[in-house]
Order: sequence, then structure tokens, then C-alpha cells
Amino acid sequence: MDQNWQNFLHNLGVWEGSFTSISADGQELESTPSILELEGFDNNQRVSFRLRRFPSNGDNSSPISEVNQDYHTLGRQIVFFNTGAFSKGTIQFAPFSEFGAEYGFVAGDRRLRLVQLYNREGGLYSQVLIREFRQHSNALERPPLQIEQLIGKWHGTAHTCYASWEPSIHFTTHLTISQEKGYLFQHFNFLDQIQRSTAEINGNQIRFQSAEGDRCLFLLADGTSSFIPIHLPRHHPFEVEVGWLLGDNERQRLIRRYNSKGEWVSATHIVENKVI
Repeated sequence: MDQNWQNFLHNLGVWEGSFTSISADGQELESTPSILELEGFDNNQRVSFRLRRFPSNGDNSSPISEVNQDYHTLGRQIVFFNTGAFSKGTIQFAPFSEFGAEYGFVAGDRRLRLVQLYNREGGLYSQVLIREFRQHSNALERPPLQIEQLIGKWHGTAHTCYASWEPSIHFTTHLTISQEKGYLFQHFNFLDQIQRSTAEINGNQIRFQSAEGDRCLFLLADGTSSFIPIHLPRHHPFEVEVGWLLGDNERQRLIRRYNSKGEWVSATHIVENKVI
């Protein structure tokens, strides 16, 4: 059984939760309850997937939608890491085609997922936040992410898997985030590379400007962050990212990278801890 499949099995269970639509400007819209069942069969060689979504009025007697699927293998576009966290999405971003990416985290009796959706013109039009709790557990939701929780120095370990199937790599990361007079400053150090960026703070949106186009860090419910281009750039590399603050000093992030041809290049999972 390959490692990607073994990592997938961390997600087995019955998960009660909700799907919440997020507008392009980061505001919560409608929300629908859900139950996801992931059950292993044949010594976990096969996994049954059953997702039901219910009316927002709380009536769980009849779902408004149901999806059933059996998995024996996993597609090339999805990568699972050793915590059960996963990243999947569009393999090739092309002109006049829709683009989407989904991310998932697992921690004890909690799961968190986020979907980012772009229209055919490459503009962000929606996100979907999925908060899930293991059935019959006492798991709690995290408070909405606040900018003050990100301020400080973060040391992490990262694991990058490549779309080309070349050997994955592990490395350390160092991220410093500071705030001054309505601006946010980031200094990210990894693999002998240094990325510095400055952003303007506007409520739950933190806007980074660059020649390739603006990126926005959205601060969302349940300790979630979504760091994405407002408009996907043509003929330039880009990244899409989601983070989850699991505790005051513990955070995980998932990053998908695309090259200047719009080809998916890699997926990275970072586990980081605040040291200051």
C-alpha cells in the first residue's frame, strides 16, 4: 500500500459539519449542514465515500444532495501528507477555463477543508469553508482568525511533493510576521530563499501588491486563512495557499505552486510553531 494511500486513511470516520460559502470579498454567505462518511473495507484497500448535505433549517431527515463513491486508488492531482492533510486541484490552468483547489487538514477529532474557485477569466468568485467534527466527539471550533494571532516568529518543517513524481523533499522554514500602522510585514526564509512582502490591512482582508498582481490573505472562521491571487496571472508563476491555526502557537499550511505555463508543479505542507 503506497504512502499516499496510507496518509489518506487518517481521514476515515464519520464527520458532521457544514459547508459555508464565502464571497469574493471574504464574507460568509449561506451555510448547509453535512455528514461525510469515509469507511475502509477489505483491510482498508477500498474506501467508501458518502457525503450528504441537508437543508439549512436543521431538517436532517432528507438530504438535499448526496454523493457516493468508492476509492481504490487516488488521482495524480491529489497529495496526502503524513498528518492526513491533503491538497488537490486543477492540474493545468488554461485560458478561459475554470480553476479550483481544495485543501484539507486533520487534527484529532477535527477536520477543516477549504475550496477556492476562479471563473473562466481567472477572477476569484467564491470560496467554500467546510468545518467538520468527528461524530459523537466533543471537538470544538476555533474562533475566527485574528491578525494578532499571526504576529511573531514561526519555525516550521515542510514537506514538498512534486507533480513530476521526482523524490519529495523535507526542509525547515522561518516566517516572521509583524504589524505597524495598518500594514503587515512578512519575511519568509526557506531553502536559501528569502521572500519579503508588505500588505495593507482592511478588516479581514490583507492585500499584498506586486507587479504580477495583488494577493489577498483572508482571515476566516475556525482559525482559517486563505492566501490567494485576486486574479490568476497569465504567463507568471503563482501560488495558492490555505492555513489553519490549531492552537495559539501551532499552525499548518498547504501551498500549491504553478509555473508560468499554468502547470501544477508541487504541493507543500508546513507544520509551524510560534517561538516568539
